[in-house]
Amino acid sequence: MGAIDVFWQDIEYWYVFVSVTVVTLAVFTHFGLYRAVLRYLGLQAVVTIAFGAVLSSLSIILFSYYFQIFLPRSVPVIYATFLVTLSGGARLFVRYLISDFLNSGRTPVLIYGAGKAGRQLYQVVSQSEDYRVVAFIDDNLKKHKTTIQGITIFRPKYISRLLDKHHVEKVFLAVPKASRNERKRIIERLSDFPIEVMTIPSLSDIVNGELKIEQLKEVAIDDLLGRDSVSPNQLLLEKNIKDKTVMVTGAGGSIGSELCRQVVKYQPSRLVLFESSEFSLYSIERELNQKAQGIEIVPIMGNVQNQQRLVNTMRSFRVETVYHAAAYKHVPLVEYNVAEGIQNNVFGTYRAACAAIDAGVSSFVLISTDKAVRPTNVMGTTKRLAELGLQALAKGYQSDHQTLFSMVRFGNVLGSSGSVIPLFKAQIAKGGPVTVTHKDIIRYFMTIPEAAQLVIQASAMAKGGDVFVLDMGEPVRISDLAKNLIHLSGLEVKDDHNPDGDIEILYTG
Repeated sequence: MGAIDVFWQDIEYWYVFVSVTVVTLAVFTHFGLYRAVLRYLGLQAVVTIAFGAVLSSLSIILFSYYFQIFLPRSVPVIYATFLVTLSGGARLFVRYLISDFLNSGRTPVLIYGAGKAGRQLYQVVSQSEDYRVVAFIDDNLKKHKTTIQGITIFRPKYISRLLDKHHVEKVFLAVPKASRNERKRIIERLSDFPIEVMTIPSLSDIVNGELKIEQLKEVAIDDLLGRDSVSPNQLLLEKNIKDKTVMVTGAGGSIGSELCRQVVKYQPSRLVLFESSEFSLYSIERELNQKAQGIEIVPIMGNVQNQQRLVNTMRSFRVETVYHAAAYKHVPLVEYNVAEGIQNNVFGTYRAACAAIDAGVSSFVLISTDKAVRPTNVMGTTKRLAELGLQALAKGYQSDHQTLFSMVRFGNVLGSSGSVIPLFKAQIAKGGPVTVTHKDIIRYFMTIPEAAQLVIQASAMAKGGDVFVLDMGEPVRISDLAKNLIHLSGLEVKDDHNPDGDIEILYTG
């Protein structure tokens, strides 16, 4: 007790104690430790406390030397250890309690991909009030059973076990660098489980640090194509567009609007939007005016069946290139409205082509369909007749002219208004059933940007009467596409093998 009594009675020790306390509080305040929100404390906070503890220990040595008091050499080390343990440990313990309480109502999720994108996504999700990450999934065997900020990384074969253990409802894909084929393989693997699959946005958002939880979106169905997008030829894209006046008919439709978006990228002097729907014309005109700085956007209301209106428009604005996307393309609707289908798709195309000849247009491209090959329905037949009409004009029927006519046949364009994908999604959202014509029917698919770029390149390659088709890889079975969409929505297919499933696939053929 004698040594302790001496300590309390020695005023120099009190000077050191007060001085070190003031320095430590000033250091921790400067580093923002007292402003930190406990629920967001992490490794950086521990490093800050450790650095502050070192400075506080150095101040003990400094003040002991200044006030000429005895200080064992082990005291600064023991002091720093206790300061880090008590100050940092207490905060982390409280953070753990808060996190455990807050996580109780959050949806458990897996992150597929333990690379840079996965780590950044984890940071975003950990600050969300809706989700909590229970594990990472990665194909790299070297990462198996390692951890990222306390979250374990597993191989894909452990997914089923993790779903049962944590009752996972969603998987977030964080593989922005993966090829289309790799993404297809991952999605097909996940489609075996009743979980919803979502993906992060573009790689540029991750690089720029702009990734947000609100940007997580449904897996793009074009990931199921199993092939990477077809790269366009830059020279062909610019040939009939740059510094020229371009006109797009049906500019407000899904294909026409994407054509307009692609066209403005290659700097035409003027873009004429020809559309019969007022709202569609207003929407695309407003969008393009915000994006296309320095390009004159001309919105024209009109119908392609009005040849004089087309001639006047093409002459007034000295149109050089026409992309004819105006058409009725919904197969069932055209079956019920044969006369209108013929009037719009056949005669509308012919009148637009004749107007192009009268106005001296250099290039005219028709958007056609693969259904025009040995057509089995009215819509395909009208498109084939439109093609034959253009080929006749290309051979000089009625008059000699300088207009180059070409046709581009599309497969099923993913995301377009005539695609089965929006229909399937709407049917799934309503609880089913999903209707498919036949279980063995297959289709070739292409993305909207691919379709638009194909049209632009075709106009540059045309020699007169040409028909262009995109190599769309392997066909996709429509029934498999419907099943994958159901699984990717976090639901199960209802059939004879699984009568308790969520969505039934109804074959109507």
